[in-house]
Order: sequence, then structure tokens, then C-alpha cells
Amino acid sequence: MGLPLDGLTRMPIQKTHHSEEDLVIGIIDSGIWPESESFKDNTLPPPPSSWKGVCQEGEQSSKSTCNRKLVGARWYVKGYEAAKGPLNTTEVPEYRSARDHNGHGTHTASTAGGSQVRNASFMGLGRGIARGGASRARIAMYKVCRLGGDCSEADILAAFHDAISDGVDVLSISLGSGTPLPDYFASSLDIGSFHAMEKGIPVVISAGNDGPDPASVSNTAPWSMSVAASTMDRSFPTYIMLGNNMSIKTPQFL
Repeated sequence: MGLPLDGLTRMPIQKTHHSEEDLVIGIIDSGIWPESESFKDNTLPPPPSSWKGVCQEGEQSSKSTCNRKLVGARWYVKGYEAAKGPLNTTEVPEYRSARDHNGHGTHTASTAGGSQVRNASFMGLGRGIARGGASRARIAMYKVCRLGGDCSEADILAAFHDAISDGVDVLSISLGSGTPLPDYFASSLDIGSFHAMEKGIPVVISAGNDGPDPASVSNTAPWSMSVAASTMDRSFPTYIMLGNNMSIKTPQFL
């Protein structure tokens, strides 16, 4: 993408606004794994004075869980429990905190604003520097989803309310419903993103994992930016050596 690796060189759009260090990216998702290398604060200065968020305590999570990179973490369960009863963390592995059990929120947060991680790889493949799009921006997690993508509409709206009040600069949300889509006034994502837009907060939201069939985009509100997944021009072939010394090249992942 041509982004500077150091996270300090300002891109043209930043020259008219903030530096990365002044930006707080709010993530509404399944939580976060704070010990990940992607959320080390390294040499970051204190958060911007405009930030008013908190680090909400819970299971295996305390106020000290946050740092100058992960500046905020909240979790929501009241809407879920009102609809489905008490959250049973014995039968369904989960944390009553902003800690991420299924990994989705950790993944999306690191993609948006993860710090540089050197010598990163996927099981030895693609070794190099891993970093988020804005590697020196701050992260604030708002956990609304449980294992398997079970998210409460009421919890999502509560997260939007808190994120706007906390002072996030942008919201990144990788959630969505299947087709046919609900009306805008019946969708917590559309209602919440409208209120964020009214406060000048851009909302970047996933287009979904379906397609390329017509009408397969999962978020279409005109006041938010829907982003689809893409591919890349790299392949990761792996060789398997059999007992008879025959070598087989596995399919390439593009």
C-alpha cells in the first residue's frame, strides 16, 4: 500500500489533520487480547487530551490492562443477557470482560492500528514486519460479540454511545448481518453509525464475506464507508517430503 514502515512519516491526508499518535481508533467487535505484541505501547507519548475513555475491569482484565497503545476497553453483556439469559462461561468459553476469546476483535484491531511486530510470520510463512494501517494510532476496544459472532443489538448501540462520548476519532467495525438486509431504522449498526456521522466520526464498516453475487454486501448505509476484502500478489508454497524422498508442492494460497 506504500505506507511508511516507521509510522512517523506523515501521509498527505495527515498533513491536513492529525498525526497518527493523536488518533484513537474505536473497534466494536469481540474484544481484544491485550498481551499481543501488536498492542505494545513502546515509545508512544500519553494519549491525546481529548480522550475520555476507560479501561473497564472484568475477568482477567483490570485497569492496568490498558496502556498508551490500548487506551480503552469496555465490554457489554446486558443486552445479551436480557434476550438470552445469563452468560454461561462454563458451557461456552468466554470472558466476562473485554478480553477476546475467539480472536476476531484482536485480528481486526491489529489490522487497523497494530504496532510494528518484527519477525512476524504465519507458521514460518511470509516472515517480516507486521503492522496495522496506522501503526502509531491508539486503540479502544468495545466488546459486544461472543463466541460464534453472537452480538446483541442493544449492546452494539450502547457501544456506539460510549465510543462517541469517549472521543474516538474513527470507528472500525467488522460486523454485519446476512441478506436480506434490515431497514436502516431497524439496524443497530446503521443507527449507531448515523449518530457517529452526525458527530463527525467516520465509520468504516465491513462489506461482508459473501459475493461476488449481486446483493451480497452486508452493510450499505450511505453515511458509512463499506470496505471489502481483497487479495495480494504473493503466494506461499510449501513442500512436503515423503518417506520415499518424494517432494510434493502444496497448493499456493493467494
